[in-house]
Amino acid sequence: MEKGRNWIIEAAVIAVGLIVLGFCVKGGIDNFVNKDRRVTVKGLSEMEVPADKVTWPIVTKETGNNLQSLYEDINHKNSVIVEFLKQNGLTDKEIEVNAPQVNDRNANDYSSERASERYNVTSVVTVTSNQVDKVRAIMAKQGELLKQGVAIVQSYDNAVNYEYTSFRDIKPKMMDEAIENAKKTADQFAQKCGSRLNKIESADQGVFSINDRDEHTPYIKSLRVVSTITYSLKD
Repeated sequence: MEKGRNWIIEAAVIAVGLIVLGFCVKGGIDNFVNKDRRVTVKGLSEMEVPADKVTWPIVTKETGNNLQSLYEDINHKNSVIVEFLKQNGLTDKEIEVNAPQVNDRNANDYSSERASERYNVTSVVTVTSNQVDKVRAIMAKQGELLKQGVAIVQSYDNAVNYEYTSFRDIKPKMMDEAIENAKKTADQFAQKCGSRLNKIESADQGVFSINDRDEHTPYIKSLRVVSTITYSLKD
């Protein structure tokens, strides 16, 4: 009788073991079948925003042979420029008068000729402001300086620069949108294949870029976020 009971217990243990083994084998087969079933998609979020910071270098030049006279002329022009900026609503904090730069043309070791005007003095008054629209309006009026004898020199080395500094504030929202768009694309792909999305296998933090909308409107910025996400698929 005791032997019969032992046999029944042993049989039950073996049966349970076989059942567990079956589930394990099935899980292993499913994992093997699905391990290479994945889809990698890119999610995009784009937005256009106005620049919230402008740097405007106002360049003037004077040439001559008398340095003292040149400095006096430069200082006078700088005073006229600063007064013009303040009259149009800018503050001292937004205006910086830089030290003049002097180029001695006769100090050129590669030229034996003497320049008729030895010194070339360059001065830059820099406007840095978050009042982008106001500064742009002042730029449109800079011709008024000509009436006061101040000629603004255009310089590629001192071009107007527009920035969008609030990107960190809007970055999380754009990241969420990029991820959501990636998920929609992956879900559509899975449905076409007769599958469903499973879990995320890998994801990056996204590639962020800030560019001018075009060369004619550098004060409008184009923001772009691209996220790459890989999902596994299941039946």
